[in-house]
Parts: sequence; C-alpha cells; structure tokens
Amino acid sequence: MRKVDLRMNEQLKFDTIKRAASKEISTKRASTLLKCTIRTVYNLIKTYKTSGKEGFIHGNRGRKPTTTLSDELSKKIISLYRDTYINANFRHFQDLLAEKENIKISYNKLHNLLSSEGFISPKCNKQTLKKANERLMKKIENKVKLTKAEEDYVASTNLQEPIISHPRTPRAKYQGEIIQMDASHHLWCGETKSFLHLAVDDASGQIVGAYFDLQETLNGYYHILHQILITRGIPACFLTDRRTVFEYNSLKNPSDEKDTFTQFGYACHRLGIELRTTSIPQAKGRIERMFQTLQSRLITELKLAGITDIQRANEFLDSYIKKFNEQFSVPVDYTKSVYDTQISLEKINYTLAVISKRKVDNGNSIKYNKKYYQFYDQGSLVLVKPKTICCVLKAFDGTLLASIGEEIFELYELEVNHKVSKTFDTHEPTKPKYKGHKPKDCHPWTYYSFKKKQSRKSA
Repeated sequence: MRKVDLRMNEQLKFDTIKRAASKEISTKRASTLLKCTIRTVYNLIKTYKTSGKEGFIHGNRGRKPTTTLSDELSKKIISLYRDTYINANFRHFQDLLAEKENIKISYNKLHNLLSSEGFISPKCNKQTLKKANERLMKKIENKVKLTKAEEDYVASTNLQEPIISHPRTPRAKYQGEIIQMDASHHLWCGETKSFLHLAVDDASGQIVGAYFDLQETLNGYYHILHQILITRGIPACFLTDRRTVFEYNSLKNPSDEKDTFTQFGYACHRLGIELRTTSIPQAKGRIERMFQTLQSRLITELKLAGITDIQRANEFLDSYIKKFNEQFSVPVDYTKSVYDTQISLEKINYTLAVISKRKVDNGNSIKYNKKYYQFYDQGSLVLVKPKTICCVLKAFDGTLLASIGEEIFELYELEVNHKVSKTFDTHEPTKPKYKGHKPKDCHPWTYYSFKKKQSRKSA
C-alpha cells in the first residue's frame, strides 16, 4: 500500500471526517469545524469509507492548468527574445509576438517567463530596476552563478547608474496650443548615428512630425514643420530646446544660411507661430519621454524591417507614426483644436525657405554652393549692376530665386561649357526654360524684410 501525503488543509479535513465517522464528534460539529454544510459532511464520510485517505487528495493535484505554457513554447519565446527582439521592452515584445509570430500570451505570464531567465525590460519602472540591480549585486557578492542574460546585462550596464526621471506636467488644453520640438542623436539604424527630429502635440501626445537627418539641421526642423502644415495646419506655439536648435550661437560669424534661429524664427514669424525656447530638458518632459519610448521601440522595428539608411527610415516613419499614435496617444477631441487654417502648398514652399546674402560680380553672376548663377525674368536674361547686394532664396522644394530691392528674379545655373556649339552642332542652343511662376515682388522673403526681422532678433 503506497504512502499518501496530504497537505495541511486536506489533513485537517481527513482528521475531522474520521472523528465524525467514528462518532467522536457530531456531524453538526464537523460542519462547523470545516465551514461547510451537513450534507457535505455526509458526502465526505461516504468518501472516507469508500476511498480512505486517498479520497481527500485534491483532484487537480499534479495536473497542469490548461493555460500553462508548454516547455517547447517557453523555450521558443526565450529564444526569440534573446536572438531577435533583445532590444525590445517586454510590452513591445508582447505586441511583436502577436503581430509577427502569431503567439498570444498575457503580459504577466511573459514578464514572469523572461524575468525568470534573468532578462530585464529596458522600460521597467524605477523600483523594478532598483530591485533587479540589488539582486544581481547580491548574487555577485555571494559568487552565485549568473544566467547568460544576467551576464550580458552586467557587462553592458553600470549597476550604480542613476535612474533618469522627468517630472510630469499637465497637458495643454487644446491641440495645436503647444508643440514640443527636439532632436535625439542615437544609433537609430545601420552603423552610423543620426538625428531624429520630432514634434509632439502637448495636448494629445501625438507625434505630428518626424524626420531623420545626419545632423541636427534647419532642414530637419523645416521637414517636420512642413508635415505639420500639410496635415494639421498652423499651430499656436513651438517649445524647443535652445541649446540644440540654435547651434549658430557657438559660431563667431555665422552666415545667414547657418543662422538657424533667424531662418526658422522668421518662418514662424511669417506664419504667426510663437517660438518659445528653454535650456531645461525637464520643461519638455513630454518629448523627452517620447524619445525614450522610441529608442526602445523604433530601433527594434527598423531592425526587423531591414532598414539601415536614413532615406528608407524616413519612408518607414510615415506608416509607423500612424500606428504609434493610434496605440499611445490620448483620446482626441477634434473639436478642441487651435490649429489655424491650412495654407496653400505654394505658400508653404516659399515660407520654409533658406535665405542668404550674395554680391553680384563683374560677370553679372553670383556664386552659390560653389556654382555660378545668373538672373532671369520670364526666361530673359537680366543685367544687374556689379557689386549689387541681393537676397538668394532657396525654397523648400529646392527652387532658387533672387531678390534685389523689391524685385524677385529666377536664378539659372551658368554652365561651365556650352551644351551646343554654334560652329559644329546643327541644332540651335536652347534657352533656359521659364519656370512659369515666381512669388510676387511684395512677398515677405525680400532681403529688406528678412534683415529687418534679423536686426530685431539681435537687438
């Protein structure tokens, strides 16, 4: 006869029913001790007489719950995380398992499985990280063998490293009331670090503009402003980090093209957008936390998509940002919006421009980006007095125009060599093709208007 081991509550039940069956105590007393009905006591007495001690073993003992992960599936999940999704946080990994591997698992079960193997989520909260670090330090002190995941974590992390914290602030009331802008230098894709320029609506938490570039440049901020103007309209205010956006301050004699503050600030001025700056990162906690989230999720998504260059990364952002906003932004009430009316594509093109000063040489030309250009009006060459100061406008689409006084001319590149020889070629040389449109002479991008705004900024 095999030995039967009962657990504490099962042993108590067995002893009580045994006494009731031998008439040591009444069935009423037994029901009181076991906190059950008298009918249940009679059923237990019957079980005692027919099955003995074995009848009091719980029927589910030794049986795995139907929701238990199989050993094979557990090993597969751990292998996937270690080999493919190692940089994903646990919540993101859960989404990726459902989306790409067709594996549905609860977050708690996934968290327990990965934690038991020594993995620590890159986005775990402060208390979890602190306890994990303390546990690892204690293991190291006691010379307890670490798992492979724990060894990798210790090798790549300072266990005493301070935990980053950004204080929370109330959101803006209306969409478009405050747009936080910044850029993050990180190894987003490939083997070269790049800058992700980002704009986040403070009220909804939605990403309203995103663009990759090799440097933090005016071009990057113009691209996200272009996205905002096209998809949303004109916002009321930009809040940005002065230390990064206005790098021209570190230059002794910045050129107009590199004067990011005046270029971007003047564009905002023409659109009626207030430009507020701060040197305190905590004042822009919304976008700082957004960068932490994207550094955890976007890098993994780019890697899974096989993207290694910023051109393809910018194309990927279009679809990814829509999915990201649907998942993480707060519920949006579109009636509470202060975005101004969307403007025409033509006005956007000439407003998001880079303006610079040039002097006309004795050859009726100006030099711009190591190339020579001449002035044209409706396809006809215009002669300009030497040493005349002009304003060169590079529109958002790359079109080049020149402003002299209150007049605006088209710029055409002067060829180094003639494309056609009058002596040896039979067909006649072609004249520069008229572009068909230029801004009005009263357009705000005249050099006088630009320098007037620039002098106000420096005053």
